[in-house]
Amino acid sequence: MSDPFFQQALFTQPLFELATAQAVFEALQARADAQGQSLRAPPPAPTTCCGRGCNGCVWEGFYAAATYWRDEALLLLDTG
Repeated sequence: MSDPFFQQALFTQPLFELATAQAVFEALQARADAQGQSLRAPPPAPTTCCGRGCNGCVWEGFYAAATYWRDEALLLLDTG
């Protein structure tokens, strides 16, 4: 993850994969800790997906919430 383009994409593009979302959560929580700030808990991963590709899947909601959490955390950390 040392590629600057990849790093920028992690913090500017919508999240769409669980491992990436969790890596972003960890990176921002570490940045908050280093700045002496606290962030609200990130959204939990869904546990109720049926795997049928439903319109409005719980994963769509999770990734939207994860992206919102990331954006809010970046605002707090950049202005805090």
